[in-house]
Amino acid sequence: MNDSNKSTSTKKSKLPLYLSLLLVATLVGCYFLIPSANNFFNEAWNVLTSDDEARIKNWVEGFGWFGPVMIVLAMILQMFLLVIPTILLMIVAVLAYGPTWGSIIIFIAIIAASSVGYLIGRYMGSSLIERMLGKKATDKMISFIEDYGFWAVVITRINPFLSNDAISFVGGILKMNYLKFISATALGITPLIFLIAITGQNTASLKTGFLWGSIGSVIIFGLYIWWDKRKKS
Repeated sequence: MNDSNKSTSTKKSKLPLYLSLLLVATLVGCYFLIPSANNFFNEAWNVLTSDDEARIKNWVEGFGWFGPVMIVLAMILQMFLLVIPTILLMIVAVLAYGPTWGSIIIFIAIIAASSVGYLIGRYMGSSLIERMLGKKATDKMISFIEDYGFWAVVITRINPFLSNDAISFVGGILKMNYLKFISATALGITPLIFLIAITGQNTASLKTGFLWGSIGSVIIFGLYIWWDKRKKS
């Protein structure tokens, strides 16, 4: 393959990354440069953090067909601005669209956001991610994935209180096989989505569900680590 073909191949392989960065830059630019966009994001923050299920549902449903698209875009954007927690967006989807359609929207949104994070980590390298997450946190996550690979991604996705964003960036930094990474993401996020779908109709039951879900995932992973170390020894 000559140099021109290699250059073309490289540009094509990085096209999803460039498109992802363009999307994020556009949303961030709109927030800071367009007053109406700034007002919209501020309103979204006030509504989504209000703990008023009826208000949240009515607000999201008011966007019609664009509502699910907005949730997907918000899931991608929150990786960089950390304005709205991932869990909150998942709850919003269930409140607005019900357990079935809400779960489907959540699944698509997380796969999209995870893919964007993976691409950025893979092509931008560790220096950018360290500036976003901190060197210590990045190094810990790298060590975690190097030790447990596929299952490190699964357990991070299951537990709602672990950093889903960091695992996507670091999976890319380590150049983990994309199909392996996204399969682990899908496997891990499915039980969490199911938990939100059955408990997300009110915040009280949701908090209880999250607590037991987190405890359960930590116990399962602890048993896996014990079994893995015993097998190696």
